[in-house]
Amino acid sequence: MKKRKNVLPGFGLSMGITMLYLSLFILIPLSMIFIESSKLGWGDFWQVVTSERVVHAYKISFATAFAAALFNGVFGLLIAWVLVRYSFPGKRFIDGLIDLPFALPTAVAGIALTTLYTENGWIGQWLSLIGIKVSFTPIGITLALMFIGLPFVVRMVQPVLEGLEREVEEAASSLGATRGQIFRKIIFPEILPALLAGFSLAFARGLGEYGSVVFIAGNMPMKTEIAPLMIMTKLEQFDYAGATAIAVVMLVVSFICLIFINFLQKWSQKHILQED
Repeated sequence: MKKRKNVLPGFGLSMGITMLYLSLFILIPLSMIFIESSKLGWGDFWQVVTSERVVHAYKISFATAFAAALFNGVFGLLIAWVLVRYSFPGKRFIDGLIDLPFALPTAVAGIALTTLYTENGWIGQWLSLIGIKVSFTPIGITLALMFIGLPFVVRMVQPVLEGLEREVEEAASSLGATRGQIFRKIIFPEILPALLAGFSLAFARGLGEYGSVVFIAGNMPMKTEIAPLMIMTKLEQFDYAGATAIAVVMLVVSFICLIFINFLQKWSQKHILQED
């Protein structure tokens, strides 16, 4: 039987370049993490990654990254909704501000947030009056991760909202559907995959964030120490195997979390198609 040719020419060359690029810049560097950490041996590896200080750093990193991504999911959706559905003075300026965390050096963001939220800062001094301390606490870490993760959610949801057909909403309204029902039954199912994608990107970005967090966290062991800081500490001590061991755990757990989120995204897309 004669093999059917691909309609699009150049697949073999394109695929080869793609795999070469992925291998050079993603697969090989990631594999080196596993190779370097294997120098410890299983016993030493387990001792490093399960030490009380490192485990607590894992908990802080994953908890704050998840909380920040969750907040960004809610408020990112709200911001995208306002930017798409309403017209007001300064709209383009606000839309441009959304991308500022991408351009701003993370260290600058960390210093700015720390200055604002310390007990004698512009905002922190008022929060301290009601007993809320932000800087040098997990709350401050979450705040920093919300700052750097917000654009991911907004930029994922915004184009989907722009592409929704208003006629469908108008038809539902003419049939007696309330605004809440229109949002739950028509709008939200359409934007859910994009919202989950933005959540996963913000979560992944928060797990690896260092520059904006290190200043506002205070880096107190067993309190506000994050996993990326533990990796940097190991590197400064020339303990490369120990640093890569912590990185391996972060990489594996992050990969599992992202697979689960992607599964939810695929499920939501399939559910929408079945309803249609």
